[in-house]
Amino acid sequence: MDYKDTLHMPKTDFPMRGNLPNKEPQMQQDWDEQQLYQKVQERTKSRKRFVLHDGPPYANGDLHMGHALNKILKDFIVKYKSMSGFNAPYVPGWDTHGLPIEQALAKKKVNRKKMSTAEFRQKCADYAMKQLDNQRTQFKQLGVRGDWENPYVTLDKDYEAAQIEVFGEMAKKGYIYKGLKPVYWSPSSESALAEAEIEYQDKRSPSIYVGFDVKDGKGLLNGDEKFLIWTTTPWTIPANLAIALHADLDYIVVEANNQKVIIAKELLDDVKEALEWEDYNIVKTFKGHEAENLVAQHPLYDRESLVILGDHVTIDGGTGLVHTAPGHGEDDFVVGKQYGLDVLCPVDEKGVFTDEAPGFEGVFYDKANKEITEALEESGALLKLEFITHAYPHDWRTKKPVIYRATNQWFASIKAFKEDILSEINRIKWQPKWGETRLYNMVRDREDWCISRQRIWGVPIPVFYGEDRTPIITDETISHVAKLFRQHGSNIWFEWETKDLLPEGFTSDHSPNNEFTKEMDIMDVWFDSGSSHQAVLEEREDLHRPADLYLEGSDQYRGWFNSSISTGVAVTGQSPYEMILSHGFTLDGQGRKMSKSVGNVVVPSKIMKQYGADILRLWVASVDYQADVRVSDEIIKQIAEGYRKIRNTFRFLLGNLADFDPAHDQVKDQDLHEIDRYMVVKLQQVVKQVLNAYDEYDFSTVYSTIHQFASKELSAFYLDYAKDILYIENKDNQRRRSIQTVYYEAIQTLVQLLTPILTHTAEEVWQHIPNVEAEFVQLTDMPEPRDIEGQDELIEKWDQFVVIRDDILKALEEARAEKVIGKSLEAKLTIAPLTTEAKQLLNEVDSLDQLFIVSRVDVVDHLEGHKAYEHVSVAVEKYDEEKCERCWVASETVGEDDHHPTLCKRCASILSN
Repeated sequence: MDYKDTLHMPKTDFPMRGNLPNKEPQMQQDWDEQQLYQKVQERTKSRKRFVLHDGPPYANGDLHMGHALNKILKDFIVKYKSMSGFNAPYVPGWDTHGLPIEQALAKKKVNRKKMSTAEFRQKCADYAMKQLDNQRTQFKQLGVRGDWENPYVTLDKDYEAAQIEVFGEMAKKGYIYKGLKPVYWSPSSESALAEAEIEYQDKRSPSIYVGFDVKDGKGLLNGDEKFLIWTTTPWTIPANLAIALHADLDYIVVEANNQKVIIAKELLDDVKEALEWEDYNIVKTFKGHEAENLVAQHPLYDRESLVILGDHVTIDGGTGLVHTAPGHGEDDFVVGKQYGLDVLCPVDEKGVFTDEAPGFEGVFYDKANKEITEALEESGALLKLEFITHAYPHDWRTKKPVIYRATNQWFASIKAFKEDILSEINRIKWQPKWGETRLYNMVRDREDWCISRQRIWGVPIPVFYGEDRTPIITDETISHVAKLFRQHGSNIWFEWETKDLLPEGFTSDHSPNNEFTKEMDIMDVWFDSGSSHQAVLEEREDLHRPADLYLEGSDQYRGWFNSSISTGVAVTGQSPYEMILSHGFTLDGQGRKMSKSVGNVVVPSKIMKQYGADILRLWVASVDYQADVRVSDEIIKQIAEGYRKIRNTFRFLLGNLADFDPAHDQVKDQDLHEIDRYMVVKLQQVVKQVLNAYDEYDFSTVYSTIHQFASKELSAFYLDYAKDILYIENKDNQRRRSIQTVYYEAIQTLVQLLTPILTHTAEEVWQHIPNVEAEFVQLTDMPEPRDIEGQDELIEKWDQFVVIRDDILKALEEARAEKVIGKSLEAKLTIAPLTTEAKQLLNEVDSLDQLFIVSRVDVVDHLEGHKAYEHVSVAVEKYDEEKCERCWVASETVGEDDHHPTLCKRCASILSN
């Protein structure tokens, strides 16, 4: 007789290998066909709503690891919330306007000059929607559940109309104005930029000291001195109109190298070193306010430079005298306005000098640095030239340097409602906490937001002009334009004549002849996405404003988080979000930024093709995402190994439930064997820890808690020990059914806890669990931790037993290494407890041989000459009795049964019954 056939070995068609790259697309297709998202929403529709509002990714290019990190984190939260008492809709969105799409078309040889504005805009829209479809496919491949067929898109008619209404409401409150002032200007984009679009990179710049001859000293100075300024932007010298001093600083006239120069007294040592003075003489000292309205001679042109006073002048560096060009600096502009200076800006939109800078017309500003420096040297005004490398503002899209340039732009006056924004920042919840300080400081230091852009692809600024060029923004015009955009889209702004865009019969005092023009600038794309609280949260019935959560990368403190709270508070007086959760950037395995040139880029599509989306999702769950995170082939391999352990645990549990019918075989808590009840208690602890971690958005704790429970408490202890009962005993043996009851609860519980993370694998396991009711595991709720009678005593007793067991395992491992035994079932243990607790426990617990997976255990009071561990002394010897052919236990009872002479008494009895 082959006794193998009498064992209840695990049986399951749940495969050991995940084969995720092939299975996951089939599951995703099934979820689409079965309308899983809609079923989840229908099941939870009566619950309290939880809205995670999706920050729109830019519709251009394939997904990178940052996209994957962001969308998977959002999916964790949405799935958890929908399984824990909430209705959690997820509406994905896309940002579809802006320069990168214009540039992408230019690379595709689309000639914008050979088509109308409306035709080019249509090509931009077509390109954006194609990119959107590509990204949508890739997001769904990540296993992200959402309303993918009804996303929000910033180029949609309704969205654009809502954005116009946001603009109109801000204008109505007096927050929108047009003005001439210096703004960040990108010659590479030929457009103004907002602060959020600036990043700093190192740049090598000329550092020059320039002397401006005193033209009129007005009795304070003799006229043979020079005002000494320092700058790293020689190209702004042609725009100089003044020299600023601080009223309260002490200034000195220093004679050195046969010249007299004027500098701040406190900077004498710095200037002396920079200009390499070997000897000097202080001729005169005066306060800054005494020099107000003195006159200097411009070093290049026949014009004067006025000496003025400004609080922005410091002694942090330079000379204490600030070269002032109101057309090229914010402080310069403000102080120049106080003195009635012109706003001279001799640089055009391409960064090229105009005829307002004689001698340099047609020269790109950066190239002009050399020519201007040479001209200063020829005039005797250049006292020192060297080069420095410093952090310099760059256009974050083109990565090219930007300049300050005075132009007429549209602004949102943040300072008008800044205190309201700061109050909201203090009210809402931040994770990590430093995010609050970061955004607070950004807003605190903001004055105006430049919202106009000199581009084509975007939402037009809905402003009309009368014949006297006065801007016209009224409730009537805004409402009418919004209505037209809702019907026809924003392209009509560029297709229709101005009179056709105005309300019928519209008149204005600013246009006596009823002749109107329209603004041709578009809005900053941050105004687009920053209006989503109105266009999406407010307008969609399945959402609400404010959202419960915004979750994006930490770069969005200067971007979407910032623009959203600015427009939200401006329009409603309230932040559009109740909480901000931010994540870091994705780096390579060595902590370096990913770069194609370095060759260290890791892309989601490659990981999914090789390992599957669930491995990528498990990686996201394993990292401390609120900091920068690392990813590499080696890291992904380690994650895949962790996945295999979890999968094998599921497979073992399923295999041992093949003959288990919960309707008939389930054992009540009070009837479970004590160790089984202990495992149920441990399972409830896992549930509590995991649910708490989910609530805190601490996904690494979710993963580590489940992984440890599966590998340590289950695989290395309970599942291993239980084999002897599950395989050997009769099918309906109460001990066997007791263990299966625990297995059944454990697998359902763990699968539900892991569903937000291992979305595909959890569904695959769910379909193999016997007698579950829900069609999909995503249509169930998270398990709720329950109390087990006597749980505190169980934990105390069996946690202590596990510690003693660790001593036993060490002893067995050492005996195995010394070739005393092979497999543990060959062993006989003699154990002497070293503590009162250990003695009581070992005498109280039954079936020690099963629990330690050995053939015999003797507990004695003393054991001399054998190794003492922490809690017990242990002697391990080979047990020389016959081995049972069925259970493999060595037993003195083998051969006692005449019908089964090769079996032990226990196995013979089982077969007889």
